[in-house]
Amino acid sequence: MGSVDKKLQVLLVGSGGIGTMVAYALEKGGKAEVAAVLRSNFEAVFDNGFTIHSVDHGKIKDWRPTSILDSIPSVNEESWRAPYDYVIVTTKNIPDIPPSLPDLIAPAIMPGHTAIVLIQNGLNIERPFFSAFPTNPVLSGITFMGAIESPPGTINHHNHDRTYIGAFRNPAAKPNQKDIAIHAAEDLVNAYRACGPNVDCTYEPNVPYSRWRKLLYNASYSGVAAILGMDTSRMRFSEHIIDDLIRPLMQEIRATAKAAAGVELEEELIETMITADGYDKFFKPSMLQDVEKGRFIEFENLVGEPLRGAQRAGVATPTLKVVYGLLKGLQFKAMEGNMEEVMVPRSGEGLRYGGCGKS
Repeated sequence: MGSVDKKLQVLLVGSGGIGTMVAYALEKGGKAEVAAVLRSNFEAVFDNGFTIHSVDHGKIKDWRPTSILDSIPSVNEESWRAPYDYVIVTTKNIPDIPPSLPDLIAPAIMPGHTAIVLIQNGLNIERPFFSAFPTNPVLSGITFMGAIESPPGTINHHNHDRTYIGAFRNPAAKPNQKDIAIHAAEDLVNAYRACGPNVDCTYEPNVPYSRWRKLLYNASYSGVAAILGMDTSRMRFSEHIIDDLIRPLMQEIRATAKAAAGVELEEELIETMITADGYDKFFKPSMLQDVEKGRFIEFENLVGEPLRGAQRAGVATPTLKVVYGLLKGLQFKAMEGNMEEVMVPRSGEGLRYGGCGKS
């Protein structure tokens, strides 16, 4: 991916809270140069840089990565530019809303060279990238960092950065491709952890375990928070939300991981995840934040994929199924509010449930 003397060339797609802290760590370590693609926050950051309040790095004002971009660059059209060693994606993964992420980043990918790093939650997120970029390493990033951007250009980083990077297993990859992917993951970890001892970035050899482990939290707390409009502290205070919803969801995910993927999640992990957030934080998972802002929500890979895996493996997941149905309803509301082509007709004629039954 890079030599001892040459800094890694990194393109970051998704410079919100998490993405900006990843970029800052890489630049601070001195082993990488980051070009960050910004969207809604471009003007604020271009004019004033980022203001960062970080539990790991302190307060930083007027910080900018090496380059600030407002669109995905094309390696074919900008032949003068060195190819990117890594494209790191920290955007939400919303496969049910176009455009697809592989299509979005395709212009920046150098076949056979660029490693694609998905610092995202959920299952099977790598599969579309295997198909679109068969000669490129695809890496998994799992982070337990807490960071939000509010207002644009201001990052509040409140939970310590613990990030795990490993290589997704590509069944179609040749042996040398697998080795290349592992080395790409190790090189990125070394560049990341060079920023100092406050950041814990680790090479993860067991990617399936790490992704199912985090799914215990994401498939339970994130979805229920979005549905109820409630932070995790209030759920814990209520007690019955934990007993009737969160713990059953975690138990269903644990059973599915074993039956569908052969992943053994320790039973005590459930209690660990239930109290993972500091109670005094009154933490709102990002899915709840997106609902509050009328945005599309990231739920297919967090809830839909484990549900489909459970169905194939014959595992009963009644709570997960109900949560999935409710989240699909929230996504429909967001689609109606954000997509012109989604318009509810005034007449029910021709619709499956459009008729008026006689009582």
